[in-house]
Amino acid sequence: MSEAARGPMTAEEFIAWAMARPEGERYELDAGEVVAMAPERAAHARTKGRIFRRLAEAVEAAGLPCEVFPDGMAVAVDADTIYEPDALLRCGAPLTPDVATVTDPVVVVEVLSPSTRGVDVGEKLAGYFRMASVRHYLIVKPGSNVVILHSRGEDGQIITHLVHEAPIRLDPPGIAIDPFA
Repeated sequence: MSEAARGPMTAEEFIAWAMARPEGERYELDAGEVVAMAPERAAHARTKGRIFRRLAEAVEAAGLPCEVFPDGMAVAVDADTIYEPDALLRCGAPLTPDVATVTDPVVVVEVLSPSTRGVDVGEKLAGYFRMASVRHYLIVKPGSNVVILHSRGEDGQIITHLVHEAPIRLDPPGIAIDPFA
C-alpha cells in the first residue's frame, strides 16, 4: 500500500479512500479492515478473462437485460465489507457511468490463487450469500477441469456442485456457459 489505511472503515469510507489511491493499487474491505490485493499470475488473469467472456456471450445470446463486469467493480456485501470479484453479472437497468459499487449481483466469480484460496472458499462464500441478490457463486481454479458452483435454491438453501463438464446452467438469469472452453 502506498499509504497506510486508517481503519477500521465503513464501506462508504473505504470506497472514497480506495478511489483516491493511485491507479493499479487494488484493495478489498473485510469486516472494516483494508486488505491489499496482490498482483496476479498469468494463469489467473487468463482464467478470469475467459469466464468473463463466457458470461458476457451468454447474456448477449439470451438477450437478457443484464450486465457482466470484469474485476474492478466493488461488491458491497454489507456496511463494512467490500469485495472485488474476478467477474460478476447483475440484471436490471444499466448502472450509470460513475457507479463503482454493485449492490445486486446475481452471479459472482472468484478465481483461486495461492494467496486467497482460503478466503475465497470460506469468508467470501458466506459473505456473498449474505446478499439476497446472489444466486450463484462460481469458484474456479486455473488449469483445472472443475468448477465449484454454489447456488441458492428456491428454499434459500445453498447447494454445492463440483462441475466437470459444460454447460453450467445458471438460473436465474437463464444462461448456460462453458467455463472450460
